[in-house]
Amino acid sequence: MAKLRLVKGGRKVYGMAGVGAVAVAGVLLASFLYLACTQTVEADEFAVRQIYLGPGKGVQRDLYGPGTHLVVPGYEKLHIFPRDLQVLDLNNTESQLARPHEDRRHAPAIKIQTSEGYQVTVDISVLYRVVDPYTVVTEVGAGRIFETTIVARRADKILRQTLGQLNAEDFYSDQTRMLKAESARTLLQEDLKQWGIQVWGVLIRDYNYDQRYQQAIEDRKIQDQKVFKNQAEAVAASREAEKNRVLAEGQATIDVELERGRSEVRKIRADADLYSRQRVAEGDKLVALAEAEGTRLENAALQQVGASNLVGLEMAKALTGTEVIIISTTGKGATNPLDLDTLLEGW
Repeated sequence: MAKLRLVKGGRKVYGMAGVGAVAVAGVLLASFLYLACTQTVEADEFAVRQIYLGPGKGVQRDLYGPGTHLVVPGYEKLHIFPRDLQVLDLNNTESQLARPHEDRRHAPAIKIQTSEGYQVTVDISVLYRVVDPYTVVTEVGAGRIFETTIVARRADKILRQTLGQLNAEDFYSDQTRMLKAESARTLLQEDLKQWGIQVWGVLIRDYNYDQRYQQAIEDRKIQDQKVFKNQAEAVAASREAEKNRVLAEGQATIDVELERGRSEVRKIRADADLYSRQRVAEGDKLVALAEAEGTRLENAALQQVGASNLVGLEMAKALTGTEVIIISTTGKGATNPLDLDTLLEGW
């Protein structure tokens, strides 16, 4: 839009273009004042206020949480600190390659002098957080200067002292190494709490001996493993012998029981056979006795009156179908066919 200018009574009069320019200037001024007079505290941060002028100047103890807070430029300022977990990584690899991160700082690995005089390079992570921003500002300073002047420096000293109590082989023991790490965390916590910092953990991530000792200790460990292997094989051999003995005893017990079973079977069969023969013999005896009794009764019957007639009848049955010869039974040369004694004499 073209700017219109009218002259009336010696004064300049501006049209719509002048009004727009004033509005833009007002917005810019308001934005500048907003940016200059406010500070934003993020969700994972908190802050303390410092006043530079007046009777109440100095760092105030009140904490300011997340949000946008009004500040007067030149008169006061908010010192903002992270309230989440911070990490100090002490290692040679990531300190050179990793990108900077606001919650993570890197420093060179610590070289520990062991109790025997060997040197061990240890990679360690220290987990901590700011719990008292007022103490940090008043005792250390504003900003993140506490990371280098307090945390990194004190951690280096205490870790060297604590881990230096280990001998070289203690680093191979997980339990011993973790106990010393916890001891270092306790000492570091006691040391840093005076600056408003809390230590959550000390993690030993890796360790490396100098090349000369590394080879020596690896050779010794291999030798120890061979000894353990031989001991394990000896124990395994004794266990195998014990197993074979138990199996042999078990098989012998099985064989004895099987033989005992077979013996019982033979005995049962022999008893059954004996019982069968006894029963058969008893039956034969009873049959024989019955036959003898029948013969006795027949003989007794034949000795009764009229038995001769029965004998004659039986003889007649025996002579049935034979040729009949009439023989005189009286007089000289007579034959009585019923006289068995006379007939038998002729035989």
